[in-house]
Amino acid sequence: MGRGVSQGVGVRTRQRLMAGAPALILCIAFGWIWPSRQASAQTLHYAGRPDAKAGEKVYKGGCIACHGEDGKGAPIANTMFKRPDTWPDFTDCAGTTPEPNGNWKAAIVHGGPSRGLSQIMPAFGDLLSDKQINDVIAYMRGLCRNDHHYPMGELNLPRALVTEKAFPENEIVVSTAASAKGTPAWTTDIIDERTIFDARTQLETDVPVNYATTENGWTEGVGDITLGVKREIFSSLRTGSILSVQGGILLPTGDSNRGFGAGTTQFEPFASFDQLFRTNTFLQTQVGADLPVDTSVTPRSMFWRAAVGQAWAPDHMLGRLFSPMVEFLATRDFAPGAQTDWDVLPEMQVTVSRRQHVRMGFGYRKPVTDVSGRNSQVLFYFLWDRADGKLWDGWR
Repeated sequence: MGRGVSQGVGVRTRQRLMAGAPALILCIAFGWIWPSRQASAQTLHYAGRPDAKAGEKVYKGGCIACHGEDGKGAPIANTMFKRPDTWPDFTDCAGTTPEPNGNWKAAIVHGGPSRGLSQIMPAFGDLLSDKQINDVIAYMRGLCRNDHHYPMGELNLPRALVTEKAFPENEIVVSTAASAKGTPAWTTDIIDERTIFDARTQLETDVPVNYATTENGWTEGVGDITLGVKREIFSSLRTGSILSVQGGILLPTGDSNRGFGAGTTQFEPFASFDQLFRTNTFLQTQVGADLPVDTSVTPRSMFWRAAVGQAWAPDHMLGRLFSPMVEFLATRDFAPGAQTDWDVLPEMQVTVSRRQHVRMGFGYRKPVTDVSGRNSQVLFYFLWDRADGKLWDGWR
């Protein structure tokens, strides 16, 4: 939805920016281990195909003592420790499927404390070979049958500043877009995303708060609140592809006289398609439209967004993730002969907490067409993946 694109300086300009753009992103977000839905698009490279049968022997030779034969945990009476809140249930597909193998491997190699988790999880990097670790992960994956075909965590790309990704999420984001020159103005979007019904369906709420200068000084107010439902309809880890569709409604809660809203209800349907490559490069695309009920107030428009990027992390993709990216954004009114407005947005996302459930993104959005009527913007967001634990947990 048009996150990070509001300026609060004129209805027409705001609508063009909120309508969107194609975004080209180079991203991969890295995460931790259990039992979250973490933004993470890293893939691990294997010298050979992991062998789940061999992994079963490793699991039963050691892991079973704590995690139990069925993967739900050994009987409490047989363990000598108190289970932490992050204790995993490997049979819970909704909790484990969204985790990429890299998150599992990091906790096995370096232990729980390396990710801000409990010291109950010891490090096995010096006890098991790389192949044995890959094999046991393959076995543990099989403890979840995934009959509902939930998308795998490797397809969960990092969050771009504007482009909507296809993967259903559970996170809270505070995103700000400020004018880089001209009349001072900025919009802060408070975004809540959560899966509902199952791990394939997401409910999103976006509340924009606008600030702008006028002849009489500063003015502020809530913009048009957005409600949207996203549904993943196809995903394949084998091909690295995921496709989702979303339907949204923008309620006329903002004051259009101050440039804080469209002045009419709008519908915003779109589709998102993401592609992850073996080199940890990925492509993210989105196409949709803003369809106002009253076209005499604001015109109908369509938008394209495309993103490409390359993720990098030390320690063979097990360390802190850095995700430089660039987005290409375009929007065009439906009117015959209307001009297409294009923007470019280079940016960076980086994981912040040790658990990597807190991330930041920042970038600079610059118009490349109709530059006289549209300002450049500085954008920033703070993201908390609440499925990974409390905001203040996992920092040490």
